[in-house]
Amino acid sequence: MAAPLEGIKVVELARILAGPWAGQLLADLGADVIKVESEKGDDTRAWGPPFIERENDISASYFHGCNRGKKSVTVDLSTSKGQDRIKELVKNSDILIENFKVGGLKKYGLDYENLNAINRGLIYCSITGFGQDGPYATRAGYDYIIQGMSGLMSITGEPGGRPLKTGVAVTDIFTGIYASTAILAALHQRKETGRGQHIDMSLLDSAVAILANQGMNSLSTGSPPGRIGNFHPNLSPYQVFECSNGHIIIATGNDQQYQKLCSILQCPEHATDPKYETNAKRVENRYELDDIISQKTRNWEKLHLLKQCEENGIPAGPINSLDEVFADEHIIHRGMKLSLEGIPSIRSPIKFSESELVLDKPSPNLGEHNSVIFPDNIK
Repeated sequence: MAAPLEGIKVVELARILAGPWAGQLLADLGADVIKVESEKGDDTRAWGPPFIERENDISASYFHGCNRGKKSVTVDLSTSKGQDRIKELVKNSDILIENFKVGGLKKYGLDYENLNAINRGLIYCSITGFGQDGPYATRAGYDYIIQGMSGLMSITGEPGGRPLKTGVAVTDIFTGIYASTAILAALHQRKETGRGQHIDMSLLDSAVAILANQGMNSLSTGSPPGRIGNFHPNLSPYQVFECSNGHIIIATGNDQQYQKLCSILQCPEHATDPKYETNAKRVENRYELDDIISQKTRNWEKLHLLKQCEENGIPAGPINSLDEVFADEHIIHRGMKLSLEGIPSIRSPIKFSESELVLDKPSPNLGEHNSVIFPDNIK
């Protein structure tokens, strides 16, 4: 079966994570992605340990996590020859992804206006911390800082504790996903108009967009939610509970599931207690209810309680370490763990019925495809 984006050509002038994440997703979908790097390479090649060594190339695992399936060429954008080389690539390309500071490529003649004149069908996606306009537009953007500015850290962590970031660079990753979605929408529209367009993606915009129900809670009440640890802002009980040999998550989503949980834990009186009989009441009295249920769950071995929950239709799950994740029989069955020419990787979570992903090449060595893309060796 053919890949959905077979025949689509992408030039990636992006480094670190958000832009490369978008490029990797497009490569997985079958696009031919040429990653343009400096002679030193993408910064993340050095972001280790850990490092992966292959064919005299030593690059950090971080780099391999977001550059699968691409081709790598090295170009000095500060030279006229390098700039000409990019323009030649763009002539026959569909998409360009870049994450330079606002105006950073204009001095090289590689901004949207100049490249659009060369290729009217080019979809030019710019990814920055704060977008192409606005009071913060000229600032550099970093995921950690964006997590703080967007409010994500104000709602992450224990009540009264320090603000916490997420375990991965979530604003970079979501921006990459939003960027790839926008690119695909622009490709579709190009079929009607024959024209490409400039896409303006901002890490801060993306981070604010994923505030989801918490953002709506704030907008609808005028009161910003605070940190509530492992509690759910709108449901209870929906959190981490301690067992005799570890912790699990129990996530009741309605009154019936809560009542079944009370039955399993042998505390049926709390199922009909007016303080807990509706979700709104349970949220109002969540801390008292937490104490009651925790006293019960501490008497259970976690696998036994998980089994009982599953058998009774109560959403619950373990809290796995990453080694447990990649050893999980379901993860293995779904093919989420890849080995590409001996390089470990994680599959994009997409499965099609009438097409397939392209998952046969690991991340490239630095400049691996110079001789193929630039046979005259101009840099």
